[in-house]
Amino acid sequence: MANLEALAKAFTGLGVDEKSLIENLGKSHPEHRTLFRKKTPQLFIEDERSFERWNDHCVRLLKHEFVRFKNALVLWAMHPWERDARLVKEALKKGPQSYGVIVEIACTRSSEELLGARKAYHSLFDQSIEEDVATHIHGSERKLLVALVSAYRYEGPKVKEDAAKSEAKVLASAIKNGNKKNPIEDEEVIRILSTRSKAHLKVVYKHYKEVSGNNIHEDLDASDLILKETVECLCTSHAYFSKVLDEAMSSDAHKNTKKGLTRVIVTRADVDMKEIKEEYMNLFGVSLSKKIEEKASGNYRDFLVTLITRDN
Repeated sequence: MANLEALAKAFTGLGVDEKSLIENLGKSHPEHRTLFRKKTPQLFIEDERSFERWNDHCVRLLKHEFVRFKNALVLWAMHPWERDARLVKEALKKGPQSYGVIVEIACTRSSEELLGARKAYHSLFDQSIEEDVATHIHGSERKLLVALVSAYRYEGPKVKEDAAKSEAKVLASAIKNGNKKNPIEDEEVIRILSTRSKAHLKVVYKHYKEVSGNNIHEDLDASDLILKETVECLCTSHAYFSKVLDEAMSSDAHKNTKKGLTRVIVTRADVDMKEIKEEYMNLFGVSLSKKIEEKASGNYRDFLVTLITRDN
């Protein structure tokens, strides 16, 4: 029975426990596999012709789990420019539920990193990111997303305090009057979020709370998700990444949401993983490495833990 439990566990979670599968399934006899099929109704269903067959839905899910390790390795080995370009392309193909990935790349990369991704996109797809975003996205978020991927922000420390205070009021007014005009389509909102430096926007973020009494993302509801993610990526990126990681490890997460675990760790391991781990602990009261060890399996788990503990 212990082997059966270990075998069932090897098939669950993020990734699969390859070592356990080899040890327990590879050495099993026919009667053991029959018992395994009968004891795991979450994986096998009793056919009307008296045999246990794979649940087709489980097979499809397992295909995703078996390739998580491979996908993580491939992404890690890629040049960061190519990686971001391919992530944007994939997000455009998947549609609105993945547009947050475009926001993430456009708003958390440096100006040079985003420019590099745009160059790589030219080489890989014979198009620009800007034209692809403008062509594929038809909703209210199109103008903002085109502006974000086209940005080349000032990255110095200087901030104009008066301008930041004024722009905080502009954002507060646009969000307050969102029932009259969607703030994501407001030209001034787009200008502020797509052209101002991150240092400037963090000061705007601070003054917004003084004006509104809330942080910007607290005044935005679910219908403003792209705008909310834009603000979070620009102003509180470590909290944003921590939330993406935690949502990816939720037991009922959508398959696209689960991809956030690989994406964030692989793209941030060389950048700001130390700060992300600290923020994750602050938000969720558990270390990121411990949570991954609980939720992921096998080589996939080991690889992710290796990436996030390199700075220890």
